This record gives sequence, structure tokens and C-alpha cells, in this order.
Amino acid sequence: MRMSENLYHRVKQARDSKRPTGLDYIRHIFKDFTELHGDRRFADDPAIVGGIAWLSGMPVTVIAIEKGHTAKERGFRNFGAPHPEGYRKALRLMKQAEKFGRPIVLFVDTSGAYCGIGAEERGQGQAIAENLMEMSTLCVPIVSVMIGEGGSGGALALAAGDRVWMLENAVYSVISPEGCASILWKDAAKAAEAAVCLKLTAQDAKEFGLIEQIISEAGIGKKEYYDRIGALLTEELRALCMEPNLLELRYRRFRKIGAYETEEETR
Repeated sequence: MRMSENLYHRVKQARDSKRPTGLDYIRHIFKDFTELHGDRRFADDPAIVGGIAWLSGMPVTVIAIEKGHTAKERGFRNFGAPHPEGYRKALRLMKQAEKFGRPIVLFVDTSGAYCGIGAEERGQGQAIAENLMEMSTLCVPIVSVMIGEGGSGGALALAAGDRVWMLENAVYSVISPEGCASILWKDAAKAAEAAVCLKLTAQDAKEFGLIEQIISEAGIGKKEYYDRIGALLTEELRALCMEPNLLELRYRRFRKIGAYETEEETR
């Protein structure tokens, strides 16, 4: 199999309707999850699910972009493409978490924010930008996990955390391979070639310093798999809760992304 075909297969794996969704992780990792609805401005967005729960005896706020499994579920969830009210709901819950000192866990799986006329009229870009700005100053630990697709600003709006992890077959990119191919070559059929150019795998993201950890998908969907991720989250959140310079380290994390040295500077 050519490299382009292999990478595009990874994209298809990330999109597979049989993969565990955000709600699957919430149901199997956390206890006593109570869902909270609405952005208090316009509506509730089913594409983003959030609320409070317990993780190993620790109260947390957990938020997930939800795609659903069946055609009916995916239609109801808008195929995991959030509206601005979804991002504003997520921000409301994150601010609430800060108020009560709860760590935040985010599960990200979206091809991108919904780009319909109504969403744009209600301030889609502003909603994403506000999330990025506010998340940079939240005084509680934030761990984001890419569980499927991590598409552009729609994913980044829930990924400005202290730690960002990816499942080994998840993808993280500024645009979909099909969208990239349509722009560069006016041909969406060249999506496989675009996938190579985009450097969208978990391994690429780790190499570029965009994420801290790649999570093995061994046993995906089984109890042992969820228990392993739950243990990783518990350990990480407890360590971050003890960090006195949380905001400074978060600031440094994002400032170093994209930094490079010229040959003259290294001499």
C-alpha cells in the first residue's frame, strides 16, 4: 500500500462510525455523570455534550463533541459539527468548573465547526475565539483527548489545554484531506495525496510538539481499554492539581509551538 493510501486509511479509521464516541468514554470512564444543557443565550447544541461527573473519587467537568453511531444519532448530533451555541455551552461549563475548582476533561471528535449561514450569523468564529482566549486563563487543569477527527478550529476550541493527547489512529489537521485537495488541485479525489501533505497523524502531532501523549488503541471499546484511559486521566489530573504554576506552564506550552532556530542561531 502506498504511503498516501495508508495515511488516508488512517483518516477513514478516525471517521469510522463503530469507533467509541465521546458519550461512550463518558459512560465507561466516569461515574454519576449529570448532563447540563444550553448556552444561556440561544439554544442547546446536541453536538456538544457536557456536565459534571466523578473520576476516581474526584469531581470533574467533562465535555465531549458527540457524533453518534447510527444515521439517526448522527443526524441528531449534526455529525459532530458544533454550532456556536455548542462552543458557548462548553465555555459556560468550563467557567463553572473554574468557579468550583473542578478539573476539566475534553473529548474531541469533529470534522470541524458547522459552517452554515445560521451558525455564521450567530458568531461561529467569535465563539471559537472566545473559547481559545478564556481557556488560556482558566485556573483549573485541562486535559483534551482527540478520539477521532480533530478538524481545524472546531477541534482547537476544545483543545487549548494543559495536556493534549491523541489516540493512535486519530487525526488532527487544519482542514480535511478532501477540502485541501479541492483547494490545491480542484479535485477532492486527490484526498489521499493531501493527507500526506497535511501531516495529520498522532505521530506527526507528537513530533511537532502539538500533543504530549499518543494513546494505544489496543482493546479499544473493551472495559480494560476504558480503565486504562481512566487511570491515565486520574494520574495526570492529580499531578496538574498540584502544579503551582499552571497558567504559566500552559502559556509556555503554546508559545513554543512553531518555534524554530536558523542555522546562524545554532552556530
